[in-house]
Amino acid sequence: MIDRAYSVESLFVWIATFSLLTLLAAIVFLPVVFVRMPEDYFTRPPGQESLWSRRHPLLRTSLWLARNLLGGTLVVLGVLMLVLPGQGLLTIAAGLLIATFPGKRGLELAILGRPWIRSSVNRLRSRAGKEPLEFPETAG
Repeated sequence: MIDRAYSVESLFVWIATFSLLTLLAAIVFLPVVFVRMPEDYFTRPPGQESLWSRRHPLLRTSLWLARNLLGGTLVVLGVLMLVLPGQGLLTIAAGLLIATFPGKRGLELAILGRPWIRSSVNRLRSRAGKEPLEFPETAG
């Protein structure tokens, strides 16, 4: 009985630690992502050359695979954290931002199309000396 209580306590400590780490990572990395994002990220044509398009195909494929595995893992852990202690929605959001999937651009535009979110992101960019993000006219 004591061993079982110890294992449950140990599991709770691991979950709480992971929850705290994901919260801190989101506080640190989400502003960095929004500041480093080019202002025409949402308005440039989808086929336009990107930072990674000139890299070796094996490197691109490996990074794509690692990125999607990490994103998928975060989404699954976020869903688990909806019923367990932790930052479930924040972890799901981080996983979706990291992963690549069809319709991702539409989801990003739907989220950033909300006026209070868009103004918060652009205020953050302004403090960093960056131009506000440009959005297509249909994004609100």
